[in-house]
Amino acid sequence: MNSQNNLNLPSPCYHCGEEVPDNTNFSVEILGQKRVMCCPGCESVAQTILDSGLVSYYQYRTTPAQKAELIPEQLQTLIHYDNEEVQSEFVRHKEQYSEVTLSLEGVSCAACAWLIEKQLASQNGVVSMRVNTTTHRAVLVWDKTQAQLSELLSAIHRLGYKAAPFEADKQEATYHKQMKQYLYRLGIAGLATMQVMMLAVALYLEVFGDLEPEFKNYFRWVSLIFATPVMLYSALPFYINAWRSIQGKTLGMDVPVSLAMIFAYVSSLIATVTESGEVFFESISMFAFFLLLGRFLEMRARRKAAAASGNLLKLIPAMATRLDGEQVPVKTLKVGDRIRVLPGENIPSDGKIVLGRVHIDESMLTGESIPVVKSVDDYVYAGTMNGEESFELEVTSTKADSMISSIIRLQDEAQLSKPRIAQIADIVARYFVAVILITAASTWVYWHQTKPNDAFWIMLSVLVATCPCALSLATPTALTCATSRLGNLGILLRKGHVFETLCKVNHLVIDKTGTLTHGEIVISDIQTFSSISEIEVSQIASSIESHANHPIARAFDTYRNPNIHVSDVENIIGSGLVGNYHGSIVKIGSASFVLNTHNTTKPNQIYMSLDGEHIATFTYQDPIRAESKAFIDRFQQAGISVTLLTGDSHQNAELTANEIGIKKVVSEAKPEDKLNYLNSLDKTEITMMLGDGINDAPTLAGAHLSVAMGGGTDAAKASADMVLLGDQLDRVLAARDLALQTRNIIRENLAWSLGYNALILPLAIAGLIAPYFAVIGMSASSIIVVSNSLRLLKEKQG
Repeated sequence: MNSQNNLNLPSPCYHCGEEVPDNTNFSVEILGQKRVMCCPGCESVAQTILDSGLVSYYQYRTTPAQKAELIPEQLQTLIHYDNEEVQSEFVRHKEQYSEVTLSLEGVSCAACAWLIEKQLASQNGVVSMRVNTTTHRAVLVWDKTQAQLSELLSAIHRLGYKAAPFEADKQEATYHKQMKQYLYRLGIAGLATMQVMMLAVALYLEVFGDLEPEFKNYFRWVSLIFATPVMLYSALPFYINAWRSIQGKTLGMDVPVSLAMIFAYVSSLIATVTESGEVFFESISMFAFFLLLGRFLEMRARRKAAAASGNLLKLIPAMATRLDGEQVPVKTLKVGDRIRVLPGENIPSDGKIVLGRVHIDESMLTGESIPVVKSVDDYVYAGTMNGEESFELEVTSTKADSMISSIIRLQDEAQLSKPRIAQIADIVARYFVAVILITAASTWVYWHQTKPNDAFWIMLSVLVATCPCALSLATPTALTCATSRLGNLGILLRKGHVFETLCKVNHLVIDKTGTLTHGEIVISDIQTFSSISEIEVSQIASSIESHANHPIARAFDTYRNPNIHVSDVENIIGSGLVGNYHGSIVKIGSASFVLNTHNTTKPNQIYMSLDGEHIATFTYQDPIRAESKAFIDRFQQAGISVTLLTGDSHQNAELTANEIGIKKVVSEAKPEDKLNYLNSLDKTEITMMLGDGINDAPTLAGAHLSVAMGGGTDAAKASADMVLLGDQLDRVLAARDLALQTRNIIRENLAWSLGYNALILPLAIAGLIAPYFAVIGMSASSIIVVSNSLRLLKEKQG
């Protein structure tokens, strides 16, 4: 028996003796002690030895075993994903939990997703695992103190699927590899089908006259030779998926398909060997060809639906330029690094401008094609495009925490949050396969008693024709396409219920400042009452207001003159400011403070005096957005009631409401008042709240559906279901139209898939559908559903 290693040295693998990598946790209890292992392979082999009752092997062996190769080499490389530096590129951290977006290979239907989710949920340390069958991506959340990422990826691999952190370029390479394999399989099935069909014509129609029995048997053996590669190679993906389902104690879409092919092949093989009975080699080849063709077209359509978000990451360049001119990989950039962004380049990282004034094209984020002016201390985002001037940038976030990564992550999460109708469809599809198998068996029993020669054919038709592939694709493909379309509109989707709720909204509750208005106070009029010019009074006002920090004070920034200086400034809270200008006392603020009168300050006016003399009156306003009135009109025309809910004064709220056409106004509302108003509404009212400030955060969280303006506070965005990146209200109208279209598409998909199965099942049972027509019908059904969903990616014209 091996002696224990010195406690001060790292323990080698108990099974093979090789060094145990850092950050791994593979072990097996052997001979009463916990023994460390270097990889999942050694762990599995050791456990198998124990389970077989051969523990004495470890007592009497004289040298360590060879390193276990039970698990493929690529599985052993998963250990590298536990390295913290490697994880920094793709893992996000939320409190004590870690989160990663994974690319999955081998997922073909809702049953695959359910199997992975079920098995991972049983793993120690897993908080949640949600799979998207359309994008072939998943979001895994786990507690890293209880489980290593490599262990969880290994669990997925043991199910027969491949998983790795999502990278756009790698996933595209994987996609092209899969498509190439499908083309090979499709080509072999197509060639075999042509050859076997010619032989079948000779066999069944006897076009060459009466064939001698030995010639018939010869043709059967030739057909067997052509059909065998189809069974063993072309149809392999169906068997693999079916076996995964059976191992996971569920019934996937490929179970009835695989059974049909295996039954047909085995019975034909027996008939060929015994020289009695019928053969179905041409049907087997046609099955595989049409099924593969359907899957191939379906994969291409799904790829189109899933490509939009992945393509965003391609906008981030691979290399960045340091200030000294050195080119470095973007993934090595750390927070605080400074880089130079050259003209016409895509910005490599989220950051803050430290030198320069530039025009940035943010259309990939906001959908707005007009470049945005950015200067020192303004933030820019990875993937957006620099204009014609270079600038210096200070990195403020890693690639994993960048705006683009956040958008993709939130879109994935939204797609993974299945609406109720999708959950029901998945359950129906899963149990429907069991119904198919029972129905097929019952059909065979009936026809075997009535027409024994046709029973097998009819059973095959039932197995294939009614496979509910289209049903499982009906909702996820539509949601994926709609989410991609929202991204093109400049809307960041944060919750999966948005499409469902948008269709039901009947009460719009909207904030004023920063939502219906621009949220930026501007001076709209200046009146002077002395010999001092309008320009000078504006510059004096700008100097004294520079000592205050509120929106009205910032409206004077455009009049700043460094040669005009007001000293000894004192801020009188609630009244205004007072200071010294060339030995004279200057005041700016309310009428009672500045003019020492009891006159009430008129709405949106500021007064200024010099040594008690009224020298100017400034009128300010928060301009209403150009699209606000049309936005409100559209909602009211749709029968949706509108309420203006604001913390602003009653006078300002009424002015805005009257100009836009809002009848219900709740003004001077504190954050708790806003939330109380929402809670006071009738339960039949489905509310949508639009806001942008910290004071809107509780209300946004409390509404059925919430939209935060992109220029608003982080608190508001964190509480919202959707974020309007470009601050354009008409995009919300487009989102509502898209939600209604998505609902119609889902209903059409479900109606088609359920209607098809309801029509084809009795025809198949009655023996009126040939097996190859059943294959064509099933494949066409899936393609129609996916193609119908792709309509959501198209922009409406006019």
